[in-house]
Parts: sequence; structure tokens; C-alpha cells
Amino acid sequence: MGLLFPAIMCGVFCYLGAIESAPLFGITGSFYGVGRPLVAGLLCGLVFGDVTQGVLCGVAVQAVFIANLSTGGATNSEITYASYGGIGLAMATTKDPAVAVTLSVLVGQTFGLIFYNTRMAAYSFFNNGAQKAAEENNDRGITLWHVVYPQICTFFLRAVPVFLAIYFGQGLVDSLLNSVPEIVTHIISVLGGVLPALGIGMLMNIVVKDKIQLVFFFAGFVLLSFAGLSMVAIVFIAVLVAYLVYLSSAKVAAPAVEASGTANSADAAYEDDDLF
Repeated sequence: MGLLFPAIMCGVFCYLGAIESAPLFGITGSFYGVGRPLVAGLLCGLVFGDVTQGVLCGVAVQAVFIANLSTGGATNSEITYASYGGIGLAMATTKDPAVAVTLSVLVGQTFGLIFYNTRMAAYSFFNNGAQKAAEENNDRGITLWHVVYPQICTFFLRAVPVFLAIYFGQGLVDSLLNSVPEIVTHIISVLGGVLPALGIGMLMNIVVKDKIQLVFFFAGFVLLSFAGLSMVAIVFIAVLVAYLVYLSSAKVAAPAVEASGTANSADAAYEDDDLF
């Protein structure tokens, strides 16, 4: 009975974190709020009674998926399933962030994608019903096919699988971790620690446009590892440096824009409108 309530709440949060739940919280509050691993770690920590470990698991999983992108509706991992399925299952077993990362990747890239694509297929059926209701000027039918039925479908495809995975998967995960050799458990922990670094690397590949910008990342690493500064202090330093770089870039760009505008004005003075 002790696992029933946390499993139910993780399933409900997985539903509330879906982009389809936007009518409840808006896209920012649902998909970009409740659906993020960092928030999922906090919520899972609250329902399992260990906020510290929940947040640590959330931070680790967030680092893995920090550069996760969906292009044209296609995605390589379903982040909401990964958040609540992986973190919730880890909180029900070891509460180890490395295990949470491994489980999140496994859940997000297997079961998450299966149910994600199932939802996409079901929604095409709902769209046909909504279109037919619109052609018949059936307001009630439009509401049912466009809002009610999709929400019910989303709830069952998100809340139920996550609940079942956490409630019945605890024993399976515990038995696997207890039965496998220690070297395998160590490999899982090592890989779980490497995956967040891979996520940060993918993010840097997107953000860094010029190799000279890597200097700022190395400076932050030195300040954290050797100078002993806290992360909060480094954030303030980073904000000041970013502001100085912005000011210097603006001062360099302004004369170039003015020169370009002057040249265009000079060219315009010699233009003959009758020629065009």
C-alpha cells in the first residue's frame, strides 16, 4: 500500500506534463514545466518522501535530455515518460541518480516511444471525427472529438503505463540489481554518470557557434574545480561576462550599421527613379 499512492501520483504527473494537457496549465506549465525531468525529480521526491534524492535524480536525468529536440513531431525519446517512469522507478528502488538515468533512457526510448506513436495514431482518428462534426455544425461533437476524447486517451496512455511500471516494476528492478554481478552494477553506474556529460556535450554543440566561445566553458570549469567557487557565484560571474560581451558586440556592430546606412543613402542619391 505504501507504493500505491506514489505510483498513482507519478502517473497523474506524467499526464499533466504532456503537451496535450495544455488546456489545464498551458504549454509552458505542462510540457515545459511539469514535463521536465528537473521538475519531475522534485515532484517524485515529494510523493516518495525524499526530496533531496528526487532532485538529484531529476538533475541527472535533465542533463541527459537537455538537448533533446523534436523535429516535425518526430522524437528519439519521450521525455515525459522518461521523467516520471525512470525517476519514479528509481525512487521506488535504489534512489540512485545513475540508476535513474539508465532507467529513464530505457523507458523513454522504448515504452515511451511506443505509447507516443500509439497516441499519434489515435489522434488521427479523433481529427476525422472532429472534422465531420464541424461539417455538420455539431458543437457538442467538436468538443467531444477535439477535447474530451483526446484527453481521456492521453490519460490512459500516460498515467496507466507509468503507474503499472512503478507499482509492479519495483520488484523486477530490485531482483535484477540484486542478482546481477557487482561488475554489471558498477558498469550501469558508470554509464549513468557519463550520459549527463553526453547531454551537456550535445547542448554545447548546439549553443557554441565559434570555437573561441569554449574559453568561457573552460573558465567556468577552472573556477568550479580549482578556485572552489560555488555554482551560484559562477552564475553571477557568467551573467556579468555575458553582459560585457553583449556591450562590446553592440559597440562593434553599431558603426558597421551606420556605415552601411550611409553608403545606402549615397547610392540612393544617384539613383534615377525613371530607370526602374
